[in-house]
Amino acid sequence: MPNIVNLDKVNKGYGAAGQLLTDVSLGLDDDARVGIVGLNGAGKSTLLRMLARAEEPDSGRVTHRRDLRVLSLPQSLDLSPTATVRDVVLGSLWLASDMGAEHEWAGDAGVRTILDGLGMGHLGLETPVGPMSGGERRRVALAALLVRESDLLILDEPTNHLDVAGVDWLARFLKGRRGAFVVVTHDRWFLDEVCTATWEVVDQQVHVYEGGYAAWTLARAERQRVAAAVEARRQNLLRKEIAWLRRGPPARTSKPQFRIDAANALIADVPPVRDSVSLQRLATSRLGKQVYELAGASLTVGDRTILEPTTWHVGPGDRIALVGANGAGKTTLLRLLAGLRQPDSGRVLTGSTVRPAFLSQELHELPGHLRLLEAVEEVAKRVRLGDRELSAGQLAEVFGFTDKRIWTPVGDLSGGERRRLQLLRLLAAEPNVLLLDEPTNDLDTDTLASLEDLLDSWPGTMIVASHDRYLVERVTDTVYGMFGDGRIVHLPGGIDEYLARTSSAPVVSTSGTIAGGPAAAPAANGMSAAEVRAARKELGKLERQLAKLEQKEARLNESLAEHGADYDKIIELDGQLKATRAERAQVEETWLELAEQLPAD
Repeated sequence: MPNIVNLDKVNKGYGAAGQLLTDVSLGLDDDARVGIVGLNGAGKSTLLRMLARAEEPDSGRVTHRRDLRVLSLPQSLDLSPTATVRDVVLGSLWLASDMGAEHEWAGDAGVRTILDGLGMGHLGLETPVGPMSGGERRRVALAALLVRESDLLILDEPTNHLDVAGVDWLARFLKGRRGAFVVVTHDRWFLDEVCTATWEVVDQQVHVYEGGYAAWTLARAERQRVAAAVEARRQNLLRKEIAWLRRGPPARTSKPQFRIDAANALIADVPPVRDSVSLQRLATSRLGKQVYELAGASLTVGDRTILEPTTWHVGPGDRIALVGANGAGKTTLLRLLAGLRQPDSGRVLTGSTVRPAFLSQELHELPGHLRLLEAVEEVAKRVRLGDRELSAGQLAEVFGFTDKRIWTPVGDLSGGERRRLQLLRLLAAEPNVLLLDEPTNDLDTDTLASLEDLLDSWPGTMIVASHDRYLVERVTDTVYGMFGDGRIVHLPGGIDEYLARTSSAPVVSTSGTIAGGPAAAPAANGMSAAEVRAARKELGKLERQLAKLEQKEARLNESLAEHGADYDKIIELDGQLKATRAERAQVEETWLELAEQLPAD
C-alpha cells in the first residue's frame, strides 16, 4: 500500500531555535500508530505541524494522498470565549468538518461515550467554554476530534489534563479506532500501550524504531552500546597502529569478534531499580518513626467533601502514589500534609524531624530575576542525594541543563525548563519528605528517566499525586485511591485495581463498533472442559520445548565465541543457530496462538 503521507528531504529551522530538522525523509501508511519522543525543543511539535501541512518546510516536500482527511490537536488552542460545548464538539466553529444535525448529540452513542470517557459527560450542550479551565477546554477540543472520522489523527500531548482512567480510556479508544494516528506525549505507559512504532527526534534527525516506549528504550541502549564498542575498537586499533609504527610492522593477525546475545546481556546486566531495605533503614534514621498521621481529619472545599473523618498513617521510607480523577482532592490532601491548609476537624500530626518539600503545579515561586545556576545555588551550592554528592552545576546537568543553558535568565526558560528548575530547587534543599503534585508535567522522556534515577536512590518518604502510570509503577511501592467520596483507599492491586473500581462503559468508536471496555475474562471459544485441559497440557509441553531451544541457542553462541578463528566451524555453527532461532520462533507462534484460545486463569 502506498503511504498516505510522505516527507522527502525536509528541512526546517527557526531564527532563535536554530535548525530543527535536516534532510528528514519519512512515510506513514494507512494504519500507522506512531509515537514521537525527544527532548523539549528538539522539533516534535514542528514535525507534527508539517505532517498536518499546517506549516511548510524550508525545503523538501510534504505530500498527502488525495482526499486525505486529517484532524490535528495542537498544543495551544484558540477557542472563542463565547463558544459553547455544542459549538466546539458538534459544530464547525473550531474544525472545518461539521457533525451535522444537533440531534446527533442525543442519538449517537459514540458521541456520548467519548465525552464520558474524557470526563466531560456532566457538561450540557450550552455550557460555555470561556469560564472553563485550560484542561477542560483541551478535553472538549479532543472530544471534537474523536467524534469525527479521519484517515490521520495527529495529537500533541493528548494525555495532558487526563486522569489515569481517562488515559486508559483514550488508549483503548485509539487501539479500536480505524485509520492512522501520530502522537507526541511524555506518558510512557500510553506510548507502550498504543504505539507500534516510535520516532525519536534528535540531532536534527528522526530515527525510526519498531514498537513502543520499552522497545525504543532497549533499541536506543543497544545503539549506544554498539557506538561505544565501535569507538573502543577504534581507540584500540589506534593504539596498536602507534605501537607498530614504533617497533616496526609485525605479522598482522586478527581474530574475528562476534556479538553474543547482546539484548539479553543488556537486560541481565541491569542492577535492581532500588535497594528498598537500605532506603527504609536510612529513612528511619533521618525521620524517626512518625512522619504524618491523620487522626479523624476531615476537610471540605465549597460543597465538595475532600475527606470524611479519616485516620491515615504515613511512615518513614513510604513511597506512596495518590491516584484519582481530577477534582477528587489529591492536591488538597498534599497541601494539607504540607501545612498549607488546616483540617475542618481532627488533627494532622507531623513528625518533629520532618522537612517537607512540596512541588505544586504552579511555577510562580521561581525567582525570575536570577540566572538558572544562581537560582539553584540560592538554595544550596552542594547537594547530597542518598549516597551521591553533587554540585549545583552537576545537579543541573542531571536535569538536562548544559553548560551554556545554566546561565540563562529564569524568566527566559520554557515551561518544561521551569518545571525542571522547580524540581532542582526542591531537591537542592535536601528535604526528607517529598510531596509531588503531577511532577511529570512538561518534562520530556529523558528528563523523566533522570528524575526517576534520582528518586530511586532518595532515602526519605515520598507521596506522589500523578496520572503518569509509568512513574507511579516505577518509583512508588504503594497506591492509594481517592474516588471523590471523602475516602483514602489502599489499592494493593495498584493502577489495575483503580481502573477496575472506576471502569466505565465500553469504548464505542465512531464507526459504532465496540473498541474496548472493562476488563473481562476472554471467551473460551466454545471449548469444552476436556479440550481446555488438553490445550493447557500442550501449552506446558511447548513451554518446556522453548526452554530447551533457549538453552541450545545459548550453547551455540558460546561455541561461536570459542571457535572464532575456525572459519569452517563458524559456518557450521551459524547454520545451526539460524535453524534453532527459526524453530524457536515457530514454537513461540504456536504457543501464542494456543494461549489466546484459552480462557483466563
